[in-house]
Amino acid sequence: MQLRVSPENPLEWLALKTNQVPVPLLHVQMYFVMAKAVMEAVEAGIFGAIEAGIRSSEAIAAHCGLHPRPTSQLLNLLVSMEYLRLDNEAFCLTPMAQKWIAPSSPDSVAAIALYNNRVAWNWVTQLGDYLRTGEGRASHEVFDASQWQLYQNAMHAVAQGEVREFIKRIKLPKNVRHLLDIGGANGQHTQALCQKHPQLHATILDLPEAIQQAENFLENSPVKAQIAYQKGNALTDNLGENCYDMVLLANVAHHFTEAQNRDLAQRVAISLRKGGIFVVNEFIRPDAGSKPELVGSSSDLFFGLTSTSGNWTVAEIQAWQQEAGLYSHKIIRYLTIPGMAMVIAKKL
Repeated sequence: MQLRVSPENPLEWLALKTNQVPVPLLHVQMYFVMAKAVMEAVEAGIFGAIEAGIRSSEAIAAHCGLHPRPTSQLLNLLVSMEYLRLDNEAFCLTPMAQKWIAPSSPDSVAAIALYNNRVAWNWVTQLGDYLRTGEGRASHEVFDASQWQLYQNAMHAVAQGEVREFIKRIKLPKNVRHLLDIGGANGQHTQALCQKHPQLHATILDLPEAIQQAENFLENSPVKAQIAYQKGNALTDNLGENCYDMVLLANVAHHFTEAQNRDLAQRVAISLRKGGIFVVNEFIRPDAGSKPELVGSSSDLFFGLTSTSGNWTVAEIQAWQQEAGLYSHKIIRYLTIPGMAMVIAKKL
């Protein structure tokens, strides 16, 4: 997926085609304001207010405790960004906003807007330091309790959309019985797998702080009895021997260095039973010289800054798996999430 400037008439198309539009000005002046505008709108409760039937600019400002004039400016920008539409001075959510940002929607990613606004936005301002020193922030080591909660809420929200395609396309080994989900405290992938495979028993291994803030996600799950949390650290814990039919590492490898991922793959291979699979579910860094891909490359830089590591190529992930004695089995690239793939290896 690429983010592009879209012309709305022949003259704008010609201006873009002949390089007369200062695209960098759009990037440095418009885009960062747009991102912050959406985050602050979520923070202020604007989308929830409109969803509840509060529609005029003045009423929205009063309901959210905001100043009328900047609220009007923000609402007009959200119309331009196609989050809102304006009908006879009444603001309404567009179908996109109803599904993806409205607080009542089961698909809402508003939680990651809150996390980015309250936590990650300040970190992004330190990007220059990261570029000069190569030293990112080990985010999981500096979270306080409130930041852990914001983070887990964000991961839960983001995983919901991802899991729909994940569960449709992943194929588990025959007679699968035991799953290890590394770093999956939000429980979305594991719940979906257990619902599809009633005979499956799963262990979610994650840091104590992550589990403390995420256990409530399973409270009313119909498959709660099939899932156990295990507090620990995947970088140091013994994962056992011949224990699991499947080990899942979903959206975690970008937090680890190459050496840590290699070591983890070795211990995963030991923990797998014959015929078991190791699934690395990740945003993929595009290979050098390959077709540009915005999601994989932008998240690579972001994770480098916030987790001291970054994304990996398919070839790098397969190399860890192969060095651990596993057979490269399948690559499943997501259709609904550009830049993401499942890199699957099997124990023969």
